[in-house]
Amino acid sequence: MPLWVRSGRAVKAAVTHERTRSAGRAVVRHGLYTFNGGRIVARRAWDGRTGARYERMIRAAEAAGNLEAAEEWEERLSRFRAARHHRRMDLLHSPVDAAKGVAVGAGMSIGVLVALGVVMAISTGQVADVVTPLSATIDFIALLIRIVQIVWGPAVTIGPFLALLALWAVGRQQQAAPHWALPANVRSGEGEPITPSIVVKALRDLGIPALRNAIKEMGDAGASMLGPITIAGCGVEVDVTLPSGVSTIEVQNRRRKLAENLTRHEHEVFITIPQAARTVRLWIADSGALDEPIGPSPLVTDETLTADYAKGKAPWGQDLRGDAAALSLYQRHLLITGLSNQGKTAALRALALWLALDRTVEFRIADLKGAGDWAMFDGLATVLIQGPTDDHVIEATEMIEDGVAEMERRLQAPPGTTFPPLILLVDEAQVAFMCPLVDADKRPYGGSKATSRYFMAARKIHNQGRAVNVLLWQGTQDPTDQNLPKLVREGAHTRAALALGTESQARMALGDKAVDGGAAPNLLRPGLDKGTVVVASDGIAIPAGQSSITVRTHYIDTETATDVAERAKRMRDGVTTLRVIDRGEERDPLADIHSVFGDSPRLVTQDVLKRLTALNEDAYGRWTFADLRRVLESTGAEPYKSDGRMVVARERLTRALANRDGDGSASAS
Repeated sequence: MPLWVRSGRAVKAAVTHERTRSAGRAVVRHGLYTFNGGRIVARRAWDGRTGARYERMIRAAEAAGNLEAAEEWEERLSRFRAARHHRRMDLLHSPVDAAKGVAVGAGMSIGVLVALGVVMAISTGQVADVVTPLSATIDFIALLIRIVQIVWGPAVTIGPFLALLALWAVGRQQQAAPHWALPANVRSGEGEPITPSIVVKALRDLGIPALRNAIKEMGDAGASMLGPITIAGCGVEVDVTLPSGVSTIEVQNRRRKLAENLTRHEHEVFITIPQAARTVRLWIADSGALDEPIGPSPLVTDETLTADYAKGKAPWGQDLRGDAAALSLYQRHLLITGLSNQGKTAALRALALWLALDRTVEFRIADLKGAGDWAMFDGLATVLIQGPTDDHVIEATEMIEDGVAEMERRLQAPPGTTFPPLILLVDEAQVAFMCPLVDADKRPYGGSKATSRYFMAARKIHNQGRAVNVLLWQGTQDPTDQNLPKLVREGAHTRAALALGTESQARMALGDKAVDGGAAPNLLRPGLDKGTVVVASDGIAIPAGQSSITVRTHYIDTETATDVAERAKRMRDGVTTLRVIDRGEERDPLADIHSVFGDSPRLVTQDVLKRLTALNEDAYGRWTFADLRRVLESTGAEPYKSDGRMVVARERLTRALANRDGDGSASAS
């Protein structure tokens, strides 16, 4: 290899080595600290001696359209100029006044010293003591002159270096150097506080020409756009009044660039739109603060905690300020959605666990995932369906239809009648909407048409259930128009979304108003922001002028959730949970139903199910009202309504058994 090649590579390696680059950055940094420190001091001196500061503030107020502030700064400028003129006129007379003052002062000083000498001469009897004080003063002045002569030379030599050190300190304090030359921790934004100048610079560099030009016209007073920067939880909050010609949507669409300009990650900057015109509200997290977990749920830490459906609020988590975020569930249908494995079930389950601590609340739950996430509600819920199959969808649909029947019964009750809360909860509801099955009447279970059984049952509860405390809670994944129809999602009073893939999904989950107001669950980080939900609801405290709030929910794992559920069970008298039918049991259901009647002419359907469970828990312990209806369907003994309740008649059962046995005998012959 030629010598010049080896030399070139050695030089390149030396120049590009990290130590060389660090040394180069240090030289540039400290040199510019001193140079720019001088500029800053000169600018401050100029501002102090002239009206430049007032003129900048006037231009800033005019650019912002604040004529009242401009008039106030103009008045201050007039007062400053008048005071400066008065000082300059005083300087014309000050030399004569100073000379007179020096002469008078010197004469009085000499007179005092001579008088002091006369007193000393009288005391000592020595005439020479008359001039002793005057002589001592002259000697002292001579000593001061000699000290100055000795110190002057070194001071002249060291003085410039001290001045440069002072300028360097000013530049260092202001970080007056290019970003690439700053220390590594400053370049990464670690520990960098949010100041007005940083916010203005970040806005100026967004790439919006009108905004950049307006700030340039304001000079250094661009901070006049900003409201007070206040501490808000694990970050700060500031309102920015945009100049004329700049829309809030332009800033919203540049969230990522704004975050990077503020030396933050995109998820650490939230932009919302308050009520004030041409204003955006920025919440800027402390670097890395959102990656820290929040504390445990009060459901876990306080074993004496109880719930109140009507007056209480569920302790769901914390908002971005770090304040407790509590959600009212009173007479509110609920929808929570998000991508898979983002904590949707845990967030929904936390609300149900809190409400389970109110013993008056009845739950009917269909978990169409069937992974055991809701198993702890066995003994709490009166109906518990767990599984993803089409049969489970049928069960869930009929559970919702039973809820419709209960709602209609309550609506027919006398005015003023109060009813205990009934929560119909369907997790993974998209499985129901996408179910392809049709019933015997050719009505589909899934879909979003007027013939769809699940869709229409959900719509009926949304329309009237709230008035009689029959509520529908749904959790669903990856919302689309197919797996979450528009009429159903818009029927929910509380809408919450975890991380989503697109803005269109965010609009489906939360509605146009919330997204236009700054809600952006599509900007949450899948996998990293698990359990973080954006909520649009009047049941939670939302800052004035905003349409949504971001909540970091408390995570309650399955084992801990089971402990909370056990506490709720101990508060109740005991609940018999009806589960999905065991279709593999070889029994005669119609005969068993007839046998549990005894001497009773008729029984309400719930009592029939309880007696069947007592007869054979393995066979009938998982039965629901829908299973009972299916067995009696087309037999002539179907449940019917009597006095507002669904009942089964023994006489009809007897006739159905006789007809069935007669048909069997005829076929055999």
